[in-house]
Amino acid sequence: MSITIKDIAQVAGVSYSTVSKALNDSPLVKPETKSKIIGIAQELGYEPNYAAQQLVRKQSRVIGLIWPTIERIAPATLLTRINEEISKNAYSMVLSINSIKESLEMFKRFNVDGIIVFDERNQEEFESISFPVVTYGVAKKKAIPVVDVNYQQAMEKAVNYLYELGHKEIAYVGDFSLGDERQKEKYYGFKNAMTRLRLPVSRENLINTNGLDWYDGYLATKRLISSSISPTAVIGGSYDISAGVVRALREANRVIPKDVSVISYDNVPQMANLEVPLTSVGVPVEDMAFHIVKTLMAHMHKDDTVPYVNILTPEITERNSCAHAQNIHRKLQS
Repeated sequence: MSITIKDIAQVAGVSYSTVSKALNDSPLVKPETKSKIIGIAQELGYEPNYAAQQLVRKQSRVIGLIWPTIERIAPATLLTRINEEISKNAYSMVLSINSIKESLEMFKRFNVDGIIVFDERNQEEFESISFPVVTYGVAKKKAIPVVDVNYQQAMEKAVNYLYELGHKEIAYVGDFSLGDERQKEKYYGFKNAMTRLRLPVSRENLINTNGLDWYDGYLATKRLISSSISPTAVIGGSYDISAGVVRALREANRVIPKDVSVISYDNVPQMANLEVPLTSVGVPVEDMAFHIVKTLMAHMHKDDTVPYVNILTPEITERNSCAHAQNIHRKLQS
């Protein structure tokens, strides 16, 4: 037989409502009474009826997360940090890597209190739902609140950083097949910075990986090594791409940073654990997670003090993968 709140009230010699308040940590119940009730509940083996609580509160204390992949390092790391932030706010997380439509159908069954979505395309999918929704990435014509991580500015900072070290021949290895808005922003950021600094930018130093995996970066860098140009610095478009960049350079006996400097997008701690620890640029992953969850919570609680579009500032985390250009003795092309 399952133990109910009424059973606890009878043993404790208090009212049903007092037990309910105590189990929900209400300040209206004296601490000693609360401790007594909780102790009795534990002794009797009371298990809360969360479904009933949801009906009363009209809240599930659950956040839905629609994510494209858990295979790449940076998205997986961000997912973990978001889950930690959600837990700090006393919520739980349900993850879906299905399509937006399928994910929304599942979240309706869970009656989630809010949704975080990685892929903000097909926004019409969200027009018919009542859940607060937040995305992150690029703040362009968004129908839902967005945390903009400023991809263009990140790439501009990377180019400026290398330029201040004396580099004039800089290559970018990234996915700019233009199907992904985030990757387009990185591409434009690189081109804009190179043009502003009057540095050469052409097909030769813009190496399209046509994908975001390790092997895509590896093959693209091998093409760069066999090309006619000799950049003294390479910018990788993501953690996984840059892991491929490092592997291809090491196979070609190019020493980082003696022969070539390397900097990568994705400001995640794992950059320090690559074959060569890489200097990285981007909004630190813990800051991204904090602001994504903060924006959703504000939207859920109708807090107008948090902006609809929250634009974050990228940072550079320095490691030993970049050197002054004059100290690079050999170039990428021998």
